[in-house]
Amino acid sequence: MCSSSSPSSPDLGDVPPKAAAGCLPGRRCRVRTRPHRHAPSATATRPLTSDAPRQIIHRMMNYSPDPPSEPLTAGASATTRTAVQADDLTVVRGPRTVLHHLRFTVPRGQITGLLGPSGCGKSTLMRAVVGTQAKVTGTLNVLGHPAGHPTLRSRIGYVTQAPSVYDDLTIRQNLEYFAAILDPGRASADRRHEHVTRAIADVDLTSHADALAGNLSGGQRNRVSLAVALLGTPELLVLDEPTVGLDPVLRRDLWHLFHDIAATRGATLLVSSHVMDEAERCHRLLLMREGEILADDTPDALRTRTGTDTVEAAFLRLVDEATAADRTQAPTRHTQEPTR
Repeated sequence: MCSSSSPSSPDLGDVPPKAAAGCLPGRRCRVRTRPHRHAPSATATRPLTSDAPRQIIHRMMNYSPDPPSEPLTAGASATTRTAVQADDLTVVRGPRTVLHHLRFTVPRGQITGLLGPSGCGKSTLMRAVVGTQAKVTGTLNVLGHPAGHPTLRSRIGYVTQAPSVYDDLTIRQNLEYFAAILDPGRASADRRHEHVTRAIADVDLTSHADALAGNLSGGQRNRVSLAVALLGTPELLVLDEPTVGLDPVLRRDLWHLFHDIAATRGATLLVSSHVMDEAERCHRLLLMREGEILADDTPDALRTRTGTDTVEAAFLRLVDEATAADRTQAPTRHTQEPTR
């Protein structure tokens, strides 16, 4: 899990600026920007690893000045093309296996909900998808490339659980600073301004655009992090519990925004939550329990399969079935163990 602390004078050590701007190895990139006097330096070159602090990872992976390279068309293409595909995906952390041989797909142009109780491995799975998780085995392809491939940096927007805004910058300054890193140069100034203005409006913070981030509520800080992830036109948005701490009206508005992004911009969204009523808002669901996928299906299909009226009831039914199966298999494994 990401740290909940928010640095007042952060650095960019987590992600090299060249990687953030999508520069190729061996080529020079210049960031022509005049950040706030307390803004971080853009000269750090410490490599991105899964062990490094992740407060600002989502800011550096999501800029693409042009529309998605393969726009979706109406009809079956949205359901048949795949944004994420995993086979035998396993993650080990220390002595513990966090994810157990997962196999699933995330269709393009849809909202896939990653649902499950706290501690079941949702955040670990999302870090694996964006390429920041260590000790990952199996197959995990994202937008046609192995997870973590350099070409994905400009195609993925990632929002971590903890808001990571800079307290001594305003909302607009936060977004302008990262927009300048992701799309540097004077020639891009008008485009950056357009993207910053749109992102602030998307999360309904236009009236607070010039407020210091340090004076914002927790929910507003979450929305600033989401706004940064929306800069540019990411093809895949990975959102780790983006509605935590938000009031019901704002949660509803954000889900309307998520559906609009999928429908009008052709983007794919992978949204995690432990709130089961949000499952009804997704096109497809991945239900997790103790590092395993219990189900990979649509909400309607899950209700039909389990004979229940809600996704929450369907999830509980699947949990009870899995628990009962574990209990019946345990004595069998015990009797099959050779004596020593």
